[in-house]
Amino acid sequence: MKPQDILVLLKLVAIGPTSWSYAELSASLGMSSSQLHSAIKRVKIAGLAFEKNKAIVPNIRNLKEFLVHGVKYVFVAERGELTRGIPTRYAASPLKELLIESSSEPLPVWPDPEGEKRGISFSPIYKLAPQAAKKDHALYELLILVDSIRDGRAREKDIASKELIKRLEAYG
Repeated sequence: MKPQDILVLLKLVAIGPTSWSYAELSASLGMSSSQLHSAIKRVKIAGLAFEKNKAIVPNIRNLKEFLVHGVKYVFVAERGELTRGIPTRYAASPLKELLIESSSEPLPVWPDPEGEKRGISFSPIYKLAPQAAKKDHALYELLILVDSIRDGRAREKDIASKELIKRLEAYG
């Protein structure tokens, strides 16, 4: 597994059971077709997706288990220094509305020179995730939930897990 595999799976969940082409998907994620083909191959081998009627479909049951219980061990989040960026975790929707964060510490942000907030840099699950999230709000929210599971406090992780499970179960 590679971090871009998670980005691809979350994008498939975000677009739902609609048809897509490799060219469309690779363009929306900002990755090459060969990277996308390799990611699809890896997620199928890992049991996180399967082929159904010539379409690649996320295996929601396995994906849910991996994202809630395994992603934090495989794709550890890194924090850095103060920077400009795109809010993530409790600093962005949907968690911003679900959590009352009274901490005086800077907000977690994905580093981005065009970002609207200043905060502590927080590594996205994959380097292309912030750019892909700018184009797709549903994907952005899924990435935020996964970030909270990767590195949130206990309450934040719990709320993020429940919200992520709800969204995964609503797939198709």
